[in-house]
Amino acid sequence: MDPSTRKLHALCLPSPAQSHIGTMLKLAKLLHHRGIHITFVNTEFNHSRLLRLAKGGPTYLDRLPPDFQFVVIPDGLPPSESDATQDLKTMCDSVRHHLVAPVCSLIGDLNERAASDPTLPRVSCIVADGFMTFSACPAGEKFGIPVVNLFTISACSLMGFMQLHQLMEKGFIPLKADETYLTSCYLDTTIDWIPGMKSLRLRDLPRFFRSMDPDDILCNFCKDTTARADKADATIIHTFDALESDVLGALSVLLPRPVYAIGPFELLLDRIPERKNSLKHIACNLWEEDIECLQWLDLQKPKSVLYVNFGSVVFLTPEQLVGFAMGMADSEHPFLWIIRSDLVSGDTAILPPGFIEKTKGRGFICDWCPQEEVLKHPSTGAFLTHCGWNSTIEALTAGVPMLCWPCQGDQPTNCRYSCTEWEVGLEIDSNVKRDGVERLVRELMEGERGKHLTDRAMEWKKLAIGATEPHGSSSVNLDNLFYNVLSR
Repeated sequence: MDPSTRKLHALCLPSPAQSHIGTMLKLAKLLHHRGIHITFVNTEFNHSRLLRLAKGGPTYLDRLPPDFQFVVIPDGLPPSESDATQDLKTMCDSVRHHLVAPVCSLIGDLNERAASDPTLPRVSCIVADGFMTFSACPAGEKFGIPVVNLFTISACSLMGFMQLHQLMEKGFIPLKADETYLTSCYLDTTIDWIPGMKSLRLRDLPRFFRSMDPDDILCNFCKDTTARADKADATIIHTFDALESDVLGALSVLLPRPVYAIGPFELLLDRIPERKNSLKHIACNLWEEDIECLQWLDLQKPKSVLYVNFGSVVFLTPEQLVGFAMGMADSEHPFLWIIRSDLVSGDTAILPPGFIEKTKGRGFICDWCPQEEVLKHPSTGAFLTHCGWNSTIEALTAGVPMLCWPCQGDQPTNCRYSCTEWEVGLEIDSNVKRDGVERLVRELMEGERGKHLTDRAMEWKKLAIGATEPHGSSSVNLDNLFYNVLSR
């Protein structure tokens, strides 16, 4: 490896949420393998959770190599010891208004240390989550270093977020003060002017736009963040060319600087030889994983289990919990269900009477699990998911079809593409009716449609593997990012 590459120092700045942190950490590992010194930034709240839940506790990070370090910055929110998801609106407001000063101060401190310590190079670039532009871009300008955006969402979702300004100009949002807009056919309005995307409905765009408040924090945060996407020196999207070629081509025209589809990260990491993978033991889970579920899966028949997980930020109502529970019970299929302690908003997740008795011997419930291992397990036959992008691309990587129940953010777009463009999913009605859940579980696990979706999922798995081979598109794009942007 060229010794000069060791003079590069990337500050990796994830958005302070579980899936964003995990994806950024994978990219940081890939860059570190290229010889780049990494400083990985966590907020105090998330870092304390990481150390509290990690095996080995505070000593968890002691085995890090000297050129990979974790640092913490304040998030501007009140201190909390809670092992629960931070409020999304409050967190986004803090990201927008309170993080630029800590980030700039951190870079200044690192550069000051580098002046007296020859083993620590000055920060040469910022690799930031695409939703951290309010701090990354000003810091890049202040220190005269390039900023690379990492979008941990799909390319089609990013394109959807970039239309929020247009939707406002065209009068689609904010919605009029009339609840019927959310229940009528208005959301089925065809949107045919988005580059690289076709046959899209208003309901398929990021759900943050469904607000009647022109000052809605989430909608304006997403609109203003993605409007600044063109300020980055390069853009990474965690996807692969074959999956989203049309929209990637359109984004390459819209954004003035290079767009690199690099993914799935996990497959790229798998190609690092064991003896050179000094970071393999480092993860960034904000929930404690229960590995007993893997032992339970070992006892099940191949492709027989429905895996159910709604991610780290989605909340259910008690009625939705009952609908899912009894629908799965009635389906008579084995299931592995992840029920976080805060899954039901403002309440305890209480399973309905008769559920335990009806599913005895064919269900396993736990708080959290190693999802990638679960999806790759031979017994896993399908995935009931909220359609977050991490979950979606991990399912595609494992060749597992999905039951899709999108709730917020980018999830409707991922659901639309999964069910129509990629043909790997079936959508569950948002009202979560017991009989509807049962019918779709049976259709996916037993029916001809399910067999077709499984075949399609396996085809995408092969394409994902091909993209991460030494001369595959994602590997080539990673090379180009390194030599054409980071090494400058």
